[in-house]
Amino acid sequence: MGKARKSKRQLIRDEKRAKKRARDVGDEEEEQDTKRQRHDGIELNGETTEQGDIPMGDGDALPAGPGGGFEREFFGMLAEDEQEYFRRADELLELNDFPTTEERGIFLQNVYTEAKGKELKLASSQSCSRLMERLILLSNTRQKKQLFGAFAGHFISMVTHRFASHCCEKLFLLSASVVAQEVLGEVEQDMGMDTEEDGAEAESATKYSMEDLFLATLDELEEHLSFLLSDRFGSHALRVLLVVLSGRPLDKVSTKSLLQSKKKEHITVEGAAAYSSELQSQVRAVPESFGMAINKILTDSTANLDPTALRVLAKHPTGNPALQLLLELELEQSSKAKKEKPKGKLSKEEKEAEAAEQDASLLGRLVPGAPASFSDETSPACEFVNSMLYDPIGSRLLETVIAHCPGKIFKGLQANIFGPRIQSLLRNDIACYPAIQVLNRLSKEDLDDAVEKSVAEMGTFVNKGRFNVIKALFERCNVRKATDSLAALLKALTSACGGDWKQIIPKLCALDEPPKEDDENEAKKFKSEVANAKQKSALLSHGCQVVTTLLAIPGPPAKAIQQSLVSLKADKLLYLATSTSPTSNILVQALSTPAQLPNFHKLLVSSLRPHVFELATSHYGNNVLNGIIMAPSKGEGIAVPFHLKETIMAQLEEHETDLRGSWLGRNVWRTWKGDLWSNRRHDWVRWAKETDKEDVRLSKAPKPKEKDAGSKPTNKKMGETTV
Repeated sequence: MGKARKSKRQLIRDEKRAKKRARDVGDEEEEQDTKRQRHDGIELNGETTEQGDIPMGDGDALPAGPGGGFEREFFGMLAEDEQEYFRRADELLELNDFPTTEERGIFLQNVYTEAKGKELKLASSQSCSRLMERLILLSNTRQKKQLFGAFAGHFISMVTHRFASHCCEKLFLLSASVVAQEVLGEVEQDMGMDTEEDGAEAESATKYSMEDLFLATLDELEEHLSFLLSDRFGSHALRVLLVVLSGRPLDKVSTKSLLQSKKKEHITVEGAAAYSSELQSQVRAVPESFGMAINKILTDSTANLDPTALRVLAKHPTGNPALQLLLELELEQSSKAKKEKPKGKLSKEEKEAEAAEQDASLLGRLVPGAPASFSDETSPACEFVNSMLYDPIGSRLLETVIAHCPGKIFKGLQANIFGPRIQSLLRNDIACYPAIQVLNRLSKEDLDDAVEKSVAEMGTFVNKGRFNVIKALFERCNVRKATDSLAALLKALTSACGGDWKQIIPKLCALDEPPKEDDENEAKKFKSEVANAKQKSALLSHGCQVVTTLLAIPGPPAKAIQQSLVSLKADKLLYLATSTSPTSNILVQALSTPAQLPNFHKLLVSSLRPHVFELATSHYGNNVLNGIIMAPSKGEGIAVPFHLKETIMAQLEEHETDLRGSWLGRNVWRTWKGDLWSNRRHDWVRWAKETDKEDVRLSKAPKPKEKDAGSKPTNKKMGETTV
């Protein structure tokens, strides 16, 4: 007998219950793993600290327990009506659709008033933690200090929480510029609109400087630093704190890769880019106390870790980035200390003290006895390097060691480990990255030796997609002015691509025709190679980078790429211009590179001319088309004949209606001054020729000499220069 059918009212009731469970119970499921236990006679809750109070490291100590000597707190859950209000506020802030800045400020203040006493619940809520991040993004200095006060005493539980940790990271990052402003005496004067009820609270929040608040936060985390190194969420917060304390640029690519993973959700506010401080992209001024705090963190976080624990941490997916940052900061601090010391011969006692300090350092514990120990294959230092070379995670730490270690240690690494087998390391898909860092620090003589050993492996590099290795070899030879090595590399690359310059771009940019269907083995192989779209995209990008690198090297390398470009059929050129950003960048750069072949720019533009409309309406191709009008018509190195520009403009005029119908087309029409062409042809010709004169004048202007990143005075005895 079948089940009785439910009425419409029952179905609606069940649907509402299901939605409520999905909305409310989600937080409870995520909090179960981090819910704080209750001990006899102690009531643990998340509202013991008032928002106006900002204890300076005097908060209650967390009870001992599993997981780093503390037990995580459970801050409670928001009521249903509170969740609905904050969810609606989050939607409004995300859109940022306020008529005026004042109205948004009033709305923001109202949200803060409603969130008073609930900050910890908001930050640890799965559905409302995004609102807290947006509040921090739009907060002024006073409001950020109030949040520090609300979180004070609970930071260790928050930075190790799945959702609250992101709020802490955002608060630390956006408060970094406030510290710099305080150091420079440019403290924000407008503290926002305060009501009578918030007067005492605002006064309490401004009583402490942002420097004091950061130091108080570090006091809370001090006894748990070793645990935070490998904690899934706490490690990210610790890295953010280290970057803030060091004064590093926060927008630097290498810094971002250490602070967050590629999968991290980017919480922002529509149109709020103007609120990000300029200090995010440059070195920030920090107080002296932050330097001492870094030294204390370096000592405390690794003091209890023996060499075995350090090696385990080096291969830990979460602990490795934190260890990289600690090592880099330590080497920077020691380098600054050496520069500040007076020059002169050291006494025996000073040398012994310096050696003892080096052995006790993080680098000294990772590679004990270096550089002398590198000559013994059974030494702990040699075993450490060899164990990290082929580890996907540990090799990243090895890259940091190579890039920042002192010259004496690098000399030992190069002479005993990397130099004798550089070609085999460059061939490996993991070990090639530390080997590339070695190439970046080699002198001209050592680089010539490395190229001589690696030239025979060029075919393997191309077939296995080691385009980053090829790029590094060409770049370093160009920087070191190693012309003989450049010629050998170009000859080997040409041979690996089919023995002809014409085949370089088709090989590196995957323009070769796929195998025929009747060849089953080749077809299966081709399908397996392109199955992973991400890998294919990465290989294409790296191959295009090799092409642009060669194009930027005057002489035979640039001539080879230009020959390969003009040898392509029109449809292949169109594919390069319109398929992806890396491929279109090849043509954009080619239009601004001096010709190594007669009439190179004329031949290139003539091949693209029949496809003007496709280029104009392509997301990537319109950049190529706009680059043509900006190129000079007459010049010693770059010359696109003026009649070709007129022909292209005439073709654009034929498609004026279609171009005006799309955003990309309108952009091209404006860049080419289409209205001027249609109404006042003589004025268009005058404008185009004036643009030519300006471009020629700029191209002939003397350019400032670019300082080689590795052109510091070379110690020939050591054969090493830091890049």
